[in-house]
Amino acid sequence: MMLWILAAVVVAITVLLAYAPLRRSLITPRIYALFKRILPPMSDTERDALEAGTTWWDADLFSGRPDWNKFMALRRPTLTAEEQAFLDNEVRQLCEMVDDWEATQVWQGLPAPAWQFARDKGFLGMIIPKHYGGKAFSAYMHSQVVMMLSTRCSALAVQVMVPNSLGPAELLLHYGTDQQKDYYLPRLAKGEEIPCFALTSPYAGSDAAAIPDTGVVCMGEHEGREVLGLRITWNKRYITLGPIATLLGLAFRVTDPDQLLPADAKPGITCALIPTTHPGVVIGRRHWPLNAVFQNGPTSGKDVFIPMEWIIGGPQQIGKGWRMLMECLAAGRAISLPSASVGTAKLAVRGTSAYCAIRRQFNTAIGKFEGVQEALARMGANLYMMDAARKLSALAVDLGEKPAVISAIAKYHVTERGRAVVNDGMDILGGKGICMGPSNFLARAYQQIPIAITVEGANILTRCLIIFGQGAIRSHPYVLKEMRSTADADQRQGLIDFDAAFFGHMRFTIGNAFRSLWYSLTGAVTAPVPQRASREMASYYRAVGRLSTAFALMTDLSMFTLGGDLKRRERISSRLGDVLSMLYLISATLKRYEDDGHQEADGPYAHWSIQDALDKAQIALVGVLDNFPSRPAAWLARLLVFPFGLPYAAPSDRIGAQVATAMQTHGDSRERLLADTFLADDLRDPVACGELAFGLLSMVDGIEHRLKPAIKSGQLPPIPQSLPEMEHWITNAASQGLMTPEERRAMSDFARYTDLSVHVDDFPPDLNAAADAEQRRRMAPQAQAETA
Repeated sequence: MMLWILAAVVVAITVLLAYAPLRRSLITPRIYALFKRILPPMSDTERDALEAGTTWWDADLFSGRPDWNKFMALRRPTLTAEEQAFLDNEVRQLCEMVDDWEATQVWQGLPAPAWQFARDKGFLGMIIPKHYGGKAFSAYMHSQVVMMLSTRCSALAVQVMVPNSLGPAELLLHYGTDQQKDYYLPRLAKGEEIPCFALTSPYAGSDAAAIPDTGVVCMGEHEGREVLGLRITWNKRYITLGPIATLLGLAFRVTDPDQLLPADAKPGITCALIPTTHPGVVIGRRHWPLNAVFQNGPTSGKDVFIPMEWIIGGPQQIGKGWRMLMECLAAGRAISLPSASVGTAKLAVRGTSAYCAIRRQFNTAIGKFEGVQEALARMGANLYMMDAARKLSALAVDLGEKPAVISAIAKYHVTERGRAVVNDGMDILGGKGICMGPSNFLARAYQQIPIAITVEGANILTRCLIIFGQGAIRSHPYVLKEMRSTADADQRQGLIDFDAAFFGHMRFTIGNAFRSLWYSLTGAVTAPVPQRASREMASYYRAVGRLSTAFALMTDLSMFTLGGDLKRRERISSRLGDVLSMLYLISATLKRYEDDGHQEADGPYAHWSIQDALDKAQIALVGVLDNFPSRPAAWLARLLVFPFGLPYAAPSDRIGAQVATAMQTHGDSRERLLADTFLADDLRDPVACGELAFGLLSMVDGIEHRLKPAIKSGQLPPIPQSLPEMEHWITNAASQGLMTPEERRAMSDFARYTDLSVHVDDFPPDLNAAADAEQRRRMAPQAQAETA
């Protein structure tokens, strides 16, 4: 009898939940009312931030069931013939015009000829359509240009990327009036106008929605006429290109105390374009960000009157500036800083791997020491994954997406891994890495890497609030629908929409719980794998499917358990964001490996980076479970997600050794890792010298191996290290007929290039202060030309 009663109860509940009209009458109204009561109010700026941009692969990862076939069907990022020609010619020419040491030590800026070349050749108008005189390059091409410039000089990369990122050109393209576009875009494309965009205030940095700068709607005089406009007061800092800008993009908050705007207008954050020659505009002196010499500084103004037509998009765009900024930042953040960080990492990996191969200690190349190999493995594998994420994120923009969450992941994790690459490089270089001078290829990168960590949303903020905080609402299949339904003015329609979203959410959560347990018990052997997947990568697709399901389950459990308090539990939301980020980085790496044609030689890079990311993802999940406030919920989740403990291991020493060996081996694999970087043809460049020596290493090793019997018998002395002794040793060997003329040249060149590569600079007692001052005096006309 009890079984029949229990069965009847289960059937009754099932019918009640399945039959929508009955459910909406008896259950949904109570849950709906509870949601409306406990859901924290959302400001307009919060709503704009949440709804800005689009969802893409992040939504698949949030679903717990990523569609791998759809993902793998995405085209491989490629350049057009025109773009490739520009990269091979103009970009390389520009790199050749700049020496990073002289730019930072002598000129404190870019040489005027290089800056003029960049303006004349259209570098500042890469995103502007051709009918306005721009290049109309793809996002991927924009990324390629920034990456290559970053392998030469950080100031060069920054001053080119900023006009093509968040700023006047992009805002005009999306929101400007026809008149504004027709006037400004051709001038920006030709470099006749130098743009900057002023957003950050001293007391509203990361909290840009709290902008204190105000524009009061009033009547004022402009060009001899009294017109409706804005009287603006602002104080901004950290404005890149600000000291040399001719056109100031400005974000401020509009107020209308006298109600001069139409009744339907909604004053708020607004964006305007102001010529820097306009009366009242103050361009301050320069900031000096960690010895980087890109132009950056403050700007201010007090009671500066501008007409309404200077608002980007015209008066109808008053109060819509925050959404404009969020939409455009989503795309720019996906390209600029990830590309610059990858360029810096490629410079570090190229220079350090060659140095490890040619530099000897204890008569052994230092790259053969296991401690050095451990650091090299991290460098090479991190770079492989960073570059994969860069390419995939740029592809998203080219496909028409404005990937708010993905751009935050790319910015945070690529810049952080860039920092790790540079730090490992510095550890390997040792004393050479800490002594400044033109022979040190890594010191400036080491100094300046925190800049990328800090700008376009400080990384702590990005990790704690944006990646998961925005993603949990924006990318989740049901949460935003539930929130929108509770805000619906039509109560009846809101209830219907909430019912569909809430009970869809319930089915979604229960499905993920069962699937998570199934994957845990079976090792995810039934998890989907794309049709075009290579066999050696199949287990990784299944692992992502398993962790994606576990992530979706933990996301829902966290939201149901913590509710609005999850927003303040930053450690938990950060760890959940780490899981999502690792899944995205693994996806990008898998796609890169497949797009490159399953190159077996690249396998160590892919295996190491993916295994490392899987390990980090599971550790992040454990961190959530260990610190979850509801212990029964944490116990249940652990049973569903990790019933047998952690399933994934960190990369083995064997794979790390394979990565380190690949980095020190000439061939296509190393070239693919370092593709599209600038390499100088100049013996004054330490990286160029290292590559020349590295290119001869195989031949030199063969010669030395052949001469070992002669050394052992005493016919030749042991191979020396210093250049003068090495030259004498080579002459001795050649005079005995032990080397051909070709081999003698190779050995001599190798010794000379190696000596130049390991050289450490020294200076007079004043560290060249007097000589640099004299050179600056002679170069003053160039410096003045740059700021003109």
